[in-house]
Amino acid sequence: MKGNLTLRLEKNVIRKAKLLAAARGVSVSELLARYVEGELRSDAEYQKAMRKALALMKRGFHLGGKITWTREELHER
Repeated sequence: MKGNLTLRLEKNVIRKAKLLAAARGVSVSELLARYVEGELRSDAEYQKAMRKALALMKRGFHLGGKITWTREELHER
């Protein structure tokens, strides 16, 4: 279901948007809709990647090796 949205833009921005839309063979409305939809997709992908990265950081990584000393040995005074 589609709805309407009113924007207030500077006249020079509107003129440039009309030229860009015409060059791409779409309306200004379609041009802006595609841009907003792309930004929303990009943000959703970023949020998904962020959740995945945070989950990996919380779980941690095993980098190999073996600890051969105790805490007390490292902190002898």
